[in-house]
Amino acid sequence: MSVVPSSLLPASAVPAFRGRIGRDVHSGHYAVPHRYRLHVAPSGPGCLGIALTHGLLGLDDTLPLTVLPDTPDTPDGGYAALRPLYEASAHLYDGPASAPVLSDGWTGRIVTTHVPDILRDLALRFRGDGPDLLPEEHRAEIDAVADLCERSVNRAAQRAGELGLDDEAAHHEPLGVLFAALDSLEDRLARRPYVLGDGPTLADVHVWITLVQLDTVHRWHLDAAAMDRVADHPALWAYAQRLAARPEFARHLDIDAVLRRHRAHCRGREAAGAGIRIVDWSAAPR
Repeated sequence: MSVVPSSLLPASAVPAFRGRIGRDVHSGHYAVPHRYRLHVAPSGPGCLGIALTHGLLGLDDTLPLTVLPDTPDTPDGGYAALRPLYEASAHLYDGPASAPVLSDGWTGRIVTTHVPDILRDLALRFRGDGPDLLPEEHRAEIDAVADLCERSVNRAAQRAGELGLDDEAAHHEPLGVLFAALDSLEDRLARRPYVLGDGPTLADVHVWITLVQLDTVHRWHLDAAAMDRVADHPALWAYAQRLAARPEFARHLDIDAVLRRHRAHCRGREAAGAGIRIVDWSAAPR
């Protein structure tokens, strides 16, 4: 495992614990039932994606999941319950004890806090008899979908909101990126039930979590005209609603918690699109 010293990171960054789960006993960390534990706060998108993947793989009996409060409970934005793990894993650690965490019960230390690595290791090392969420022939495409979701949907929507609505020219470019990404996903889902075909993969985890964020968080900073264009992707939002009806997707989704977390961190201004909700996420089964 590697720890990036806080002195080498931007002030806003959290030191990255980047251990990996290997193939066998020679790798140090290897998949053993009940050895590890996941600590997540599903009100955040990364943690929600991990909890969703954990559910899709049916890992309740082999990899315990600890669900933390929706908002951090320490002044530095971390969790008191995670502080012993962080302090045991890095000498004189003084940053926030944030989620997610994959911890090792044998050593009492953190394996990793890195969301993409956790998702990959769940799919590759802890899968068991669960579905293949990271098929080898689609790994590059899954990475591309994840990048599209992060850069062209989440960051573009965030950027458009930060630029405000007073200067049409300023937020036109990120909105164009956002709509192009949604068009691309719409085209995929108009032809197949899941992003890559007939069954769910990690691509669906990335897309579904992104749609949750877009419809519950980013909409607060986009005007009504922009949200009308966002909503004008019928296959995409039908897909979101259909997956929300699956218990594995809905189990850890708490829209009120997502919004509480957003309001605790957001310094943007509410826009005219705030009252528009495309999917009734609260109707999803628990």
